[in-house]
Amino acid sequence: MTTNVTNSPPHVIVRGSAAAFAQEIEIGPHRLKGDEPVAFGGTDTGPSPYDFLLAALGTCTSMTISFYARGKGWPLESVTVSLHHSKIHATDCAECETKVGKIDRIEREIQVTGALTTEQRTKLMEIADRCPVHQTLTSEINIRTRAV
Repeated sequence: MTTNVTNSPPHVIVRGSAAAFAQEIEIGPHRLKGDEPVAFGGTDTGPSPYDFLLAALGTCTSMTISFYARGKGWPLESVTVSLHHSKIHATDCAECETKVGKIDRIEREIQVTGALTTEQRTKLMEIADRCPVHQTLTSEINIRTRAV
């Protein structure tokens, strides 16, 4: 059975004044703020939209690696994921399909600690690409927008 998303209550609600970039974010019981840095015309009262995107990928990556290691009973102690977003010229990306204009690049560095073998560390790096957010970002995305 599939659920029609438009009939479900919203999970994320974002509200903001048209006068500024600052936003109030509700995610279930959680309250967050979003904004842009002062250098980009914001007031820096919260992370930028791209910061949230990177946080989603980093959180999912860490959770996925940890979940996998727990399931295997491996001695993983901690996971640290560092991320950076930039725009690059498509011609500078040998592994990219797009060859014209600019593309988004996310650089992700993963540090795992614990008494892991080389094989276990290698497998955990492979598992990182299986996190659901990574899979979403690297697949076709269909966003439906409607006025209410």
